[in-house]
Amino acid sequence: MKTGLKLAILAFSSMIIVILAPSIGMELIPPFGGADPLQFTIYHEIRLPRVLTAFAAGAGLSLCGMVFQALFRNPLADPYTLGIASGASCGAALMVVFGCTGTIIGLPIVTVGAFGGSLLATMLLFGFSFYRRSVDKLTMLLAGVALSFLFSSLLMFFQYLGDPHDSFFIIRWLMGGMDTIGYRSLLMFLPFEITSVVIIFSQLPQLDHLLTGDDIALSRGVNIRQTRTLLLIATTFLVGAIVAVCGPIGFIGLIVPHLSRAFFSWKHVWTGPATALSGGVLLVISDTIARTVIAPTEIPVGVITALLGAPFFLWVLFTTSGNGKAHEF
Repeated sequence: MKTGLKLAILAFSSMIIVILAPSIGMELIPPFGGADPLQFTIYHEIRLPRVLTAFAAGAGLSLCGMVFQALFRNPLADPYTLGIASGASCGAALMVVFGCTGTIIGLPIVTVGAFGGSLLATMLLFGFSFYRRSVDKLTMLLAGVALSFLFSSLLMFFQYLGDPHDSFFIIRWLMGGMDTIGYRSLLMFLPFEITSVVIIFSQLPQLDHLLTGDDIALSRGVNIRQTRTLLLIATTFLVGAIVAVCGPIGFIGLIVPHLSRAFFSWKHVWTGPATALSGGVLLVISDTIARTVIAPTEIPVGVITALLGAPFFLWVLFTTSGNGKAHEF
């Protein structure tokens, strides 16, 4: 089957899933809410915004994972490689521990703190790289690992300072979730997502060249420093915005790019759209399971993605090379 046809089928299937997912819950309701006013309200004002938020978040995280795996030529890279998620988590925990409540420009203070933490991590990352006058993949990867450890340590410190209620809230937030009513949460990170997706899609052909190695990419006229910087800025801001709203949802950005390459193509002009659609659908399905499997209690969606992702991570780890170690693409 041709790749274009497979992508069209995926797009149509994604649309059907997004329409049907809001109908599933403690009580099944007709698609679009039917004629009953209460069901119509539940569908359009509670469940549909949640599904759209999950789809947008899954698409964004998956695209970022695809970009990181290409930039670092590492099959185990994901959106949390550079410490952006850890910075966002640390910012959210800081707001909780110090009792900051209320809203800023209509957004919960915890969300604002999380986004501020992600911005701080981004500035530290690029500040260190430009101080070293290097944005090569090894420098960025090592700096990201160091930042991740730093923010994780601060997060544990903030949890220790907080009372049991604060600690529980922080732990629950770290599991990720789509606990949203209305479209405010979606509209918060949608401008970042649209801008980042446009940038990423404009650079998809360059990712093919980067996978061949810096020397070959240079010989083909790719401005490696500019391309890498542009993509890293777009992805880090997108990850920060999503994590600020939904919390750190792991493994989506690791799983989906591999599946897209396996079922569609290694060419990023095809892999990009397939990854975005597949990531959105996977997170929608995961969130639907999370809110229905033991209803009325909800499981944090991060738990579901971790249950899916951990075995997949081990599979990638032990199949990417004969000695059980991940290697570069």
